[in-house]
Amino acid sequence: MAEQASYLFSTRTSKVLAEKIAQFYGQEMGKINFQEFSDGEFEPVLDESVRGGRVFLIGSTFPPADNLLELLLMIDAAKRASAKSVTVVLPYYGLARQDRKDQPRAPIGAKLVANLLTAAGATRVMTMDLHADQIQGFFEIPVDHLYASTIFIEYIQQLKLEDLTIASPDMGGAKRAKNYASHLGADVVIAYKERKKANVIEEMFLIGHVEGRNVILIDDMIDTAGTLCKAADILMANGAKTVRAMATHGVLSGKAYENIENSKLLEVIVTDTIPIKTELSSKIKVLSCAELFADVMKMVHEHKSISDKFII
Repeated sequence: MAEQASYLFSTRTSKVLAEKIAQFYGQEMGKINFQEFSDGEFEPVLDESVRGGRVFLIGSTFPPADNLLELLLMIDAAKRASAKSVTVVLPYYGLARQDRKDQPRAPIGAKLVANLLTAAGATRVMTMDLHADQIQGFFEIPVDHLYASTIFIEYIQQLKLEDLTIASPDMGGAKRAKNYASHLGADVVIAYKERKKANVIEEMFLIGHVEGRNVILIDDMIDTAGTLCKAADILMANGAKTVRAMATHGVLSGKAYENIENSKLLEVIVTDTIPIKTELSSKIKVLSCAELFADVMKMVHEHKSISDKFII
């Protein structure tokens, strides 16, 4: 029986990351032709046969919504081209913050995205650091949920920081911070925040002691960076020696770059799930997730266990 072929394609905005993944995977990116109409409509056309093969479609679905639509059209194209399986590689899962109905008449966007991906023809989803773990349960197809901890913990160990403390910028990230601390033999503190509306913090309080400690804030994403900068202020005011921040997804909207550059944060480390404009802040460092995704994609294609790729 002939070995099943694999094919890699990318959305336009995730092309840089996809090419890195392809390099680690050991295969060139598949050719795709984007036809555009004068009104803004576009049509992605696969430029090579994928019949009977495993197709990996790589694309983060950060705004604008065209990124999600483009990915859905590519899934549909692969399915209609008789691909045997279509694995959607979503380094950043857009709308993941809409994971529950937290107020009357609100949508559950994360579930809607899951429905759309499945309806389009995806047979497997691979993603990293979902905003809420329960999003995996929105799917009726296999979901490989990877963690940036496999990248970040190695970086933290290379820093060789004494008096290390891991901090969560909110109550929701307490479990994540505790898991990091357990692997690193560090203490844990929590910054408790109260919001009146999205992206606006009313008050923040520190739970724990950080005097004389080197603190690393751990989060799944940085949006406007308001939370992280406020947390850094409180940590430094309570006697921390240094404060760094690590987050998987650098959404970095609004005045995020300016906020980070003017903050008390020593450095901010993110992955490349979303393209980062590092030239806008000298404090931002990007670690690539390409090798991790390439390794897991290869294991999935070869029907091997991926359990050793999970730390947290």
